[in-house]
Amino acid sequence: MDNASAAADHAATNSAAHGADPQLVTLADIRVAADRIQDLVLRTPIVALPHPDRPSDVLHLKAESLQPTGAFKLRGAYNTISQVLDESRERGIIAQSSGNHARAVAWLAKRLDLRAVIVMPDAAPPTKVAAVRALGAEVVLVPASERDSRTLELAAEHGYVEVPPYDDVRIIAGQGTVGLELIDQLPDVDVVLVPISGGGLISGIATAIKSLRPEVQVIGVEPELAADAAESLREQRRITWDTTLTYRTVADGLRTPAVGVHPWEHIRRYVDDLVTVSEEQILTAVRHIAVEGRLVAEPSGAVATAAWMHDLAPRGATVAAIVSGGSVDPALMARVLAG
Repeated sequence: MDNASAAADHAATNSAAHGADPQLVTLADIRVAADRIQDLVLRTPIVALPHPDRPSDVLHLKAESLQPTGAFKLRGAYNTISQVLDESRERGIIAQSSGNHARAVAWLAKRLDLRAVIVMPDAAPPTKVAAVRALGAEVVLVPASERDSRTLELAAEHGYVEVPPYDDVRIIAGQGTVGLELIDQLPDVDVVLVPISGGGLISGIATAIKSLRPEVQVIGVEPELAADAAESLREQRRITWDTTLTYRTVADGLRTPAVGVHPWEHIRRYVDDLVTVSEEQILTAVRHIAVEGRLVAEPSGAVATAAWMHDLAPRGATVAAIVSGGSVDPALMARVLAG
């Protein structure tokens, strides 16, 4: 078994140990989370984006890139930390992330006066590592295949409270608040496109939307080079890809080798389809969002828009896409805009 598979199995075992069988989040859980996080989390706007070839065809962008930490991850992290705050103040917190969850946890730790240790892959964008350190968190860089295992080791050694990036019902409930807002802001939506990596975001959004509007289609979007979730849905079993494969994509926030145990159960129950996009399509979407949508989107945050631009969503429908993050490397953004 390779390191990535071992880490994924270790994480699955750890998840099961904390919650026995995988649990499904409810609409009530998401509504409670919305109340819990409202003092620090923005209700992000919806921005209209015209199609590059059909200007009258408009995509509705849910701009999570405008959160204080630049991504949706603040929602789940705050919902989790706020429920273990006393324990976290006493023992400190630890998280593993390629960037956006790391930044959210570090930002919350600074606001709440907590010690934070963040395990990040050594291939993470330097700008994301620097942003986490600037918030006062300690960063531990490890090979990508050791993200889960090293986090669990440090938590056991020092007694830190773990704040998982996606495989936790508290995280899923927090991310589901995006879906609550979207249905309120765009009640006639027909299709919602959501980036997928570890699966926490799409799990929460799909739960909220299917609970309120079961007829709305929820479609996950992955890079072709990191399509473990699409293969899992096709095979109807949770599949792990080695990090040597997933780390080929420019979408650095979507390189997780497998969806989490809890997210997988939500995906199987609520998600209608999973589609994939190419690297060129992702970067084209980054540019189109910037030029026509006036938003900065990192590649991971642009995959849902890429799917719509290349007709992987039903035409003629009212479609929304989640712009999940905007923490893009400035040099990459400059090349994309120039090209």
